Amino acid sequence: MRVILIDDERLALDYMAYQLADLPEIDIIGQHIDPLKGKEQIIQSDADIVFLDIHLPEISGLELAEQLLEKKPYLNIVFVTAYDEYAVRAFELDALDYIVKPVLKERLLKTINRLKERRESAGDENRGASSIRMKLFRQAEIGTGSHSYELMHWRTAKAQELFLYLLHHRKELVRKSTLIDLLWPEAGESEKVYAQLYTTVYHVRKGLSSLGRHFELMNTTDGYRLDVVDVQFDVEEWESSVALEQPLTAETIERYTTAMEWYSGDYLQEYDYWWAESERERLRQLWLRASLRIAEWHEACGQADQAILRYLEIGLRQPIAEEAHFGLMKLYASQRNLAAVNRQYRLLEQTLLANLNEHPSPYIEEWYNRWLEQNRE
Repeated sequence: MRVILIDDERLALDYMAYQLADLPEIDIIGQHIDPLKGKEQIIQSDADIVFLDIHLPEISGLELAEQLLEKKPYLNIVFVTAYDEYAVRAFELDALDYIVKPVLKERLLKTINRLKERRESAGDENRGASSIRMKLFRQAEIGTGSHSYELMHWRTAKAQELFLYLLHHRKELVRKSTLIDLLWPEAGESEKVYAQLYTTVYHVRKGLSSLGRHFELMNTTDGYRLDVVDVQFDVEEWESSVALEQPLTAETIERYTTAMEWYSGDYLQEYDYWWAESERERLRQLWLRASLRIAEWHEACGQADQAILRYLEIGLRQPIAEEAHFGLMKLYASQRNLAAVNRQYRLLEQTLLANLNEHPSPYIEEWYNRWLEQNRE
């Protein structure tokens, strides 16, 4: 493995080189006190691992790592710091990728072996896969190759939100200032908060490294763009399937009904992200319109039981959807189930009052009052 060292202290640099020299399969191709010269060599070379001091005089090691990973996203960077274990945790870095001064040979060997395993085995199957699958309904899950869906795990909550926000805006440039306002709204713009951003971006890159070419986090002077290649999203597939481009018929109803089952929960439902709410609501409304049309089709075909089940499902998912309550009331009325009509109207009244402090729409009130007049004993 080809290694480059960057540390502004000559003694620390020489000591690191001395310790690494005794390890097998290590070729030190560069040692730099000047981080900018080190950066130049790294970009121009085929280095496998960079040992990088976090505290450098001209540029933060975290910022330098960000610049390097922009050019070489699969580069392995090992941070070196004089802080003790508790202080290092504050950087929110993957424990595999930092070591603490003074550097011991045993610790170096452990790090080298882990990085070697990562380089040789991590993500081989995923990189070879022509496409991968990703769920965004309810929570973010990913399926690769022949594997079933698994939750995406991140080291920190900030890294998770950063990835999902960039994914939400995939193929769009998102400015660094926007991300800082999103993740650290009270911090303002400062060197410290930018360092936190670079650390979080670094962790996202590492989290995506096993997925190979499918996710590429691109960096510009102003911000970041997440490019996605050959990834099938359940949200996009579902939306395409329930667009009802073909009319509802006896031949198509089963396909539409099956597609509706893919909607396992709202968009990123398990994450309390305010920025996802507009897309969440858009998809809710699409689900509601499709569900109502399916229920109305069953009703028109004389399949009252199927229509009732669909309306009840709408009521469970979206209790304030008046159309579902009204559909049930009319179906119960056609079955002469007087108690059920009254019960459904009262439920609608209570639900709207509790959630919106409103009464049922005038057309529903008029229908109900007229129905009451017609069914008085």
